Amino acid sequence: MPRSFATGLLLLVLALFVWAGMVGGISFLEAPLKFTAPHITVPLGLGIGRIVFAALNKAELLLAAVAVGSAVYVRVPAHLAGALGLLSGILLLQTFWLLPALDVRALALLAGRPAPPSSLHMVYIGLEVVKLVTLLLTGALAFRWTLQAARGQGLNQRPGQLAA
Repeated sequence: MPRSFATGLLLLVLALFVWAGMVGGISFLEAPLKFTAPHITVPLGLGIGRIVFAALNKAELLLAAVAVGSAVYVRVPAHLAGALGLLSGILLLQTFWLLPALDVRALALLAGRPAPPSSLHMVYIGLEVVKLVTLLLTGALAFRWTLQAARGQGLNQRPGQLAA
């Protein structure tokens, strides 16, 4: 296996699992626990959350670009390409619709104008669950594909893959 192909495979797997770890750690551990800390008020928690989720989103965009770029380079099978498409779609939906809408609600609350009830937060959580599960499954599939390629099974020659 050429060194550049191996590097592309490694970057793909690494990006997927680092991305999954960040989503799991921030969305499902830090965010809910923040409000259980002593002396954390709702406004303080919202202020911290806005900063943390903005930073997470930027890191996710970078990791998605690395994963997709690596996948194109190594010509992943169609099922991995489809999973990366789903992940990219979720991330773009969150980046350009949900996070800005949730930010407007948070800013209104911080300004003392609570917004009317909305399901946006539940939609965001649901997409985070789908994203995390998809990241873990896609990472596992990419790792398995990497092991097969390392055994010299010539998987970079399969039809139905993305063109480089």
